[in-house]
Amino acid sequence: MDLAKTLALFAATAVAEIVGCYLPWLWWRQGGSAWLLLPAAASLALFVGLLTLHPAAAGRVYAAYGGVYVAVALAWLWVVDGIAPSRTDLLGAAVCLVGVAIIVRGSPTG
Repeated sequence: MDLAKTLALFAATAVAEIVGCYLPWLWWRQGGSAWLLLPAAASLALFVGLLTLHPAAAGRVYAAYGGVYVAVALAWLWVVDGIAPSRTDLLGAAVCLVGVAIIVRGSPTG
């Protein structure tokens, strides 16, 4: 799998995980409907399924995914929470994405 496809799949995976955690947060902390737990569970199931689509060993996939998750979480902070990431947030995300690229490129399975 090439780097662009891997990053896109990781980004979709991160969105699924964040939505799966955000909806219960809305229910628990913001007084949202308990019905939010159903799409949250579906989103977390999607998250798990997306992680299985990578050909690399699970530990390598989780390590690389973590870096993409950081960048997507900061995008969520900006888009959903309305808080612009700081320079250090952006620098940290860039460092994480460089790490992801190193892990993915160095992986024997691509």
